[in-house]
Amino acid sequence: MLVDSPPEQRAETAPAPPTRRAIRSFGLLLSAMILVLVALASIAIGAKDLSLAQVWHGLFQDTGTYGDVVVDERVSRTVLGLLAGAALGLAGAVLQALTRNPLADPGLLGINAGASAAVVTAITFFGVTSMSGYIWFAFFGAAAVGALVWFLGGSRGATPVRLALAGTAISAALYGYLQAVMISDNAALGRMRFWTVGSLSSATDSTIKQVLPFLLVGMVLALALARPLNAMSMGDDTAKALGAHLSRTRALSMLAATVLCGAATAACGPIVFVGLMVPHVVRSFTGPDLRWILPYAGVLSPVLLLGADVIGRVIARPSEVQVGIITAIIGGPVFILLVRRRRTAQL
Repeated sequence: MLVDSPPEQRAETAPAPPTRRAIRSFGLLLSAMILVLVALASIAIGAKDLSLAQVWHGLFQDTGTYGDVVVDERVSRTVLGLLAGAALGLAGAVLQALTRNPLADPGLLGINAGASAAVVTAITFFGVTSMSGYIWFAFFGAAAVGALVWFLGGSRGATPVRLALAGTAISAALYGYLQAVMISDNAALGRMRFWTVGSLSSATDSTIKQVLPFLLVGMVLALALARPLNAMSMGDDTAKALGAHLSRTRALSMLAATVLCGAATAACGPIVFVGLMVPHVVRSFTGPDLRWILPYAGVLSPVLLLGADVIGRVIARPSEVQVGIITAIIGGPVFILLVRRRRTAQL
């Protein structure tokens, strides 16, 4: 804590060091600048080798050439990566606060499993084959499972433990169903194998337009929940004393996480570890205040997702490795490191 010097000493003392708020603000600005650079790299670098002149021409003088078409595809892919990354990061931060578990992720409440099961059902039993066709099935599956977890967790009497247990149980059941259907239907298996690993390669303007309203609503709602979730982190009794409405905050948190995860998963498939890693890492230098965790997670999660996507496009030229595989490769060791650090801190 900073303490002002007596008036007679102020002229002789050095300027006070930056406050923690100023440092956080500078860090958020720096993070935004990094995000801009990664987004530009996502447009300029890909599986297909283009010169900077071709990239510039494609951005500002689109005439329908091969390079222009590639740049247009990369722009859509980058925009979807920005939106999906921010959604997963915010959802992860909200769920970690809701369950009071810093290692929670969007898959904890079964939302990814619900979206995946709905897409398998759409492909196998309804013959849906296009992204525009099954994106709504994925979103409906995520929303339905989110509502079911809320109901099984006790609705107004829901607790972090009940929600986590309900989500884990439903996820196990749905993944069993998903595997059974895919094994019995080779056509479904072939169509699902790319979607289930998570990818930005199917990004189109149509896909972005369909999920954008849900993502924007979810992001605004998640950011608005920072103060009540901060109060709940101090315990239910303290939160009530501070005027927080526990059941309403939990319900809105579930809604925000479901909308964000459902829309992102519907558009990109179930991408793992982004919602787990980024909020947890952010918390290590922002502290527990969600008024800072949420903005940082919303900015740095797209950095991770787009960075992983660029790596996947470069390491396997002229083909590419799906972004979900890259995040899993990065996330596994990082998750183990985080768990070991928590164990060490508790010894």
